[in-house]
Amino acid sequence: MEIGFYAGSFDPFTNGHLHVVTKSAQLFDKVVIGIGVHPDKKRRYDKELMKTVIEKILVNRNLTNVSVICYDNLSVDAALAHNATLLVRGVRNGMDYQYEENMASINEEVSGLDTIYIRAGNLGNISSSMVMELLENGKDVSKYLPKEVMEIIMNKKGELEK
Repeated sequence: MEIGFYAGSFDPFTNGHLHVVTKSAQLFDKVVIGIGVHPDKKRRYDKELMKTVIEKILVNRNLTNVSVICYDNLSVDAALAHNATLLVRGVRNGMDYQYEENMASINEEVSGLDTIYIRAGNLGNISSSMVMELLENGKDVSKYLPKEVMEIIMNKKGELEK
């Protein structure tokens, strides 16, 4: 059984991420989305909340061979614990590729897992950080995020404005 492990902070989960997951679900028998911790980033949305929202997205899109976990250790260790056969990474551009290729070399050295790259699709020019910056400056970001993610963002924004 081929199992892909797609790790990220997914803070928030974007349509680019969803594109990578959808393509991965077509390529693998099973895909595990791993929500991890990025040591250089402060989370905007709780991991468990994002896990719940991503699970809702998967159900709504009938992606039945995809599951979501949260983890606090190395991505490769979480991948191995879930019997992954390949790491999945989304790439948006050449800079992403350079960064990901360096990580892939280290990941393969320490775990034996190879990495497959999937283009982030036609919204590959946008990052979670950019989405949040646009949102914080009053711009419409609905085309960059699944509707289920927009709902929690708008709810949180409403709570902050009270």
